[in-house]
Amino acid sequence: MKVVPVRRDVKLNLNESRIKDWHEGGAHVTHFFNALSVFFPAGERMFMDGVRNYKDQVKNPELKKAVTAFIGQEALHSREHEEYNEMMDRAGLPATKLDKGLWKLLALVQKGLGKKLTLAGTIALEHYTAILANAVLSDKRVLGDNSDISYKQMWMWHSYEETEHKAVAYDVWNEVMPDNMQNRFVRRLAMVIATAIFWPLVMYFHLRMVLADPNTKGKHITGFM
Repeated sequence: MKVVPVRRDVKLNLNESRIKDWHEGGAHVTHFFNALSVFFPAGERMFMDGVRNYKDQVKNPELKKAVTAFIGQEALHSREHEEYNEMMDRAGLPATKLDKGLWKLLALVQKGLGKKLTLAGTIALEHYTAILANAVLSDKRVLGDNSDISYKQMWMWHSYEETEHKAVAYDVWNEVMPDNMQNRFVRRLAMVIATAIFWPLVMYFHLRMVLADPNTKGKHITGFM
C-alpha cells in the first residue's frame, strides 16, 4: 500500500446555468462529461460494495485504513454527482431516467456475478476511471482553459481522488485471493465483462444527452483535443 487515500468532504457549487455548455469545446463535449456523471451514483455504490464485501478479511492495517478512506471518498463522489445529475434533470436532460436504469442493471450484474467477480469488476472499472482521471490531470486541453471553473474544479477533485485510490481494490484482491490460475482467469473475465458493458453505455448515455439538447442538433464538436 503506497498511498492511503484521504477522505475530503468537499462541497462544490456548480454553475447550474452552464449545465448544457460548460466546456469550452461546446455542448457535445459538455455532454460527454455529463454522461459520465450519470454513472457515478450507481457505479460508486458497486465499487464500495465490491471492496466492503472483503473488508473483514483484510489484515494489513494500512490497507484497512485505505479501504475505509476509499469507501468515504466514493460516498462523497456519489453525493456530488447526485446533485450534478439533478441539475441535468432540471435542464431537461434524462439523467435520472438513465440513472434508474443503471441501478437496476448493476444490481442484476452484482447478483449474477457474485462477490468475487464484483471485486474483480471493480478493479477493472477503477483501471478505466484512473485512465480517464490521468487524462484530466495531465492534459489541460481535456477540461479546457476557458471552460466554466466550477465544473473544472469538480472534475479535477474527482480525478485526483480516483488517482489516489486507484489501487485499493487491487490491493484488497491481492491480500484476500490466492494467486492461482482460477483467480487470474476471474480477473481477466471481469475486464472483458466490464469493457463490454461500460463503453457501449458511455456511448449510449452520451447520445441520449446530445439528442435531448436542442442546441446540439446539427452542430459539430469544436475546440477539443
